[in-house]
Amino acid sequence: MESIVLGIVQGLTEFLPVSSSGHIEISQALLGTESLKKQEGLLSVVLHAATALATILVFRKDIATILKGLFSKDDKEQKQFSLFVIISMIPAAAVGVFFDDLLEQLFEGQLVLVCCMLLLTGVLLFFADRAKIESTEKLTWGKALIIGIAQAVAILPGISRSGATIATSILLKVDKAQAARFSFLMVVPLILGKMAKDILDGKLQLSEDLAIPFAAGFVAALLAGVVACQWMISIVKKSKLSYFAYYCWLVGSVGLIYTLV
Repeated sequence: MESIVLGIVQGLTEFLPVSSSGHIEISQALLGTESLKKQEGLLSVVLHAATALATILVFRKDIATILKGLFSKDDKEQKQFSLFVIISMIPAAAVGVFFDDLLEQLFEGQLVLVCCMLLLTGVLLFFADRAKIESTEKLTWGKALIIGIAQAVAILPGISRSGATIATSILLKVDKAQAARFSFLMVVPLILGKMAKDILDGKLQLSEDLAIPFAAGFVAALLAGVVACQWMISIVKKSKLSYFAYYCWLVGSVGLIYTLV
């Protein structure tokens, strides 16, 4: 049941701009499950794999078009979009490669950091929602790189990846529909790359007693992720990010009070 709860939390919060990593840290602290904490790194990979699959399912036509455009000489627009995705991956990939050990320390019960970053996420979402910027422009090389930097910063627990990348896209005047599509697609190669790295490093070793709980968490994250991904696209188009800003402030504030008191 605890694995299913964490799967639902991961699936919903991966796409909603409220930080999945922050909510997982808070949820694990509240659940206090020692058996899952011992496999925390592997659990994170399993749940992220589920949300990556959810993204692939929701955007399967887009991904097929992008892959086709990448190797096509005629479809310049799709080829350019594919290259933008690759460019956006560079900052986060660099952080993951060179600061992997430091990042693991940040994800070890640092609830005060998580809550502070949730408050910061709320500020970013509120500012992007109230900026009243006309989001009608297309992506460019420079904008893809800046959005990629925002994604790299969002590796910190408590900073929402989707919130940071979509808010940055809006502030850069990128079309909202394209911003949401780009934000969700740009994370898939990173998750798959992280999984490949962990497999090569020998970190993905699952004990038999956790196989069923992890499978249940995977399914829960997948189903919740499909729903949340489709929901978030609609929310971005309607520009109601401020609602999530209030939520982040509430959770961050309550979390700080709970942790410090």
